[in-house]
Amino acid sequence: MLVINEKEIMHTYKMQDAIRDVKDVLKAKAANKIANPHRTVIEFPQHEASALYMPSADLVGEVTAVKIVTIFPNNPLQGKPTTQGVVLLSDAKNGEHLAMLNASYLTRLRTGALSGIATDYLSKKDSKVLTVIGTGAMAFEQVLAVLAVRSIERIILVNRTSSKAERFGQKLADFGVNIPYEVFVDVSAAVSQADIVCCATRSNEPVFNGNDLKPGTHINGVGSYLPHMLEMDVATITKSSKIVVDDIAGVKDEAGELMYADKIGKWSFEEVHGEIGKLVTGELNGREQEQEITLFKSVGAAYYDLAVAKGVYVKAKAQKIGTEIDV
Repeated sequence: MLVINEKEIMHTYKMQDAIRDVKDVLKAKAANKIANPHRTVIEFPQHEASALYMPSADLVGEVTAVKIVTIFPNNPLQGKPTTQGVVLLSDAKNGEHLAMLNASYLTRLRTGALSGIATDYLSKKDSKVLTVIGTGAMAFEQVLAVLAVRSIERIILVNRTSSKAERFGQKLADFGVNIPYEVFVDVSAAVSQADIVCCATRSNEPVFNGNDLKPGTHINGVGSYLPHMLEMDVATITKSSKIVVDDIAGVKDEAGELMYADKIGKWSFEEVHGEIGKLVTGELNGREQEQEITLFKSVGAAYYDLAVAKGVYVKAKAQKIGTEIDV
């Protein structure tokens, strides 16, 4: 079995790779070539934490993946990362375990790739201003994904702790992102100036007012993934002309803001425009009008992890990266 650590994955596998492989798995899913049992979530309320167990299989490529991710928000106080995970990739022809991969970067990358794909189909082609709400670990790849599909000229950063947003901006610059960034304390001002809003928080209450969205805005909501999380408000949902989701079964069980809007009768899951895969296959239209507000909601699904894990494994084998071990 090949063991591939995060540094090796980051050296080998980039955002454009992830966007390509996620598009391919979306097409395979649409053709019923992917098995995706519902994930299991175990919560640890005393730590405000959770563990996620996510299996999937490529029925044609005959490979399976299981991702295990733990999310412990208080870990940074102990000098440990908030999110930790692994993906086990196995051969479905003979059961051989092919690879064990660090999942933290892969999770951020595949989530970013999904937002990049959604942004490409749903945002205005001439979008120039990107507002990022929440500058934790997940947000970095969100920015890279948007930059992969749109010519952004200005980035606005919002975080509860402004110094953290400043560090995030510097990290972008160090990475080679030569786009001016500003840190805003006023969330309303940040949102009202945006062409694209990326929300990547674990908040249990809305982090911006949907009434501040200007016509033509596109929103990517990727932070909340449990029923009690509500990073977007009802106004954002009701003002959105098109709501596209990564996995309809997943969002019905885990997208707190959509579940809440449905529960109080302000909106219904029947109003979902469709899954992102149908944009990729051409079964659904993306943006059709300049003024419409669009929303992409992602809670994650195991077949996205399968796509990127398989992609990393293929490149790692070709480039002789990783460590072979006996199991």
